[in-house]
Amino acid sequence: MTLEENKAIVRRWWEAFNKHNVALLDDFVAPDYIDRRYYGQLRGLEASKQYMTTHFNGFPDAHVTIEDIIAEGDKVWVLITETATHKGEFQGLAPTGKKIKIKSVQFARIVNGKIVESALYLADLLDVYKQLGAIEYTEKAKKLLPKDVT
Repeated sequence: MTLEENKAIVRRWWEAFNKHNVALLDDFVAPDYIDRRYYGQLRGLEASKQYMTTHFNGFPDAHVTIEDIIAEGDKVWVLITETATHKGEFQGLAPTGKKIKIKSVQFARIVNGKIVESALYLADLLDVYKQLGAIEYTEKAKKLLPKDVT
């Protein structure tokens, strides 16, 4: 596959995400796909679909914008910005109604036109929990991180 074809596959991943349609993943994600995330690993396409569905339950208006995309060999890296509103439970956190914005980098490896492995990196979960109001800084933290405290 060409580099442009590999990038198109990753774009299709995020288009499916933006449509909140996990069934579309069947067309371009391998059944034995491995999803390595900042908190662990999911094995298999079905496990990844379940995770995405849970994410959409917590953030029903989740939307990703691709900021940049780079390909080399069978690998593609994409810089994304996700915006969403916390309207459902997310990782045990009751809905807050707050909007979040998070940047992250996704790596994907493509073999024979299918994503076989991916990883989501550089997502600042501390910032996400701060945006959701789940983290309250101590007075000491406010002094150490004055720019971070709103």
